[in-house]
Amino acid sequence: MRIGVVSDTHGSVDHTRPAIRMLESLEVEVVLHCGDIGSAELVEMFAPWPTHFVFGNCDYDQAELRRAIEAAGQTCHELFGDIELAGVRIALLHSHDRGAFRSAIQSGDYALVCYGHTHIAAADKQGDTLVLNPGALYRADRHTIAVVELPTVEATHVGVS
Repeated sequence: MRIGVVSDTHGSVDHTRPAIRMLESLEVEVVLHCGDIGSAELVEMFAPWPTHFVFGNCDYDQAELRRAIEAAGQTCHELFGDIELAGVRIALLHSHDRGAFRSAIQSGDYALVCYGHTHIAAADKQGDTLVLNPGALYRADRHTIAVVELPTVEATHVGVS
């Protein structure tokens, strides 16, 4: 199974549109959004896939975003998602709550921890856990997303322009 991971869209339709095209070309089956969604309009762009969303520190109107996510038939996990795909347990969060972020990594419960907030693409192995930031689609020197192959948990960052 191939999943797409995005973060920090901050409501920017213009920056997100190329990422949507890239996700389509990479034939992902599911998308994870690591927070700072930014607008209800942006949620609709992920309609081609089952998409899991968490809120970030800049998602000020969470009630509006929650309604948009639910209306689109997608999944809103609020601040923390505990997801299982292809037999792989995944934590999904924005990481602005450093305690929750550290706890998810250190728990050993997750093969993959996906996070945003820093606007910097990163993939670090901590024990048996891959800690993955897809980078950002807004306010970043280079706009990136990540693609993860499951169940092997192999991640690749992809530049988006």
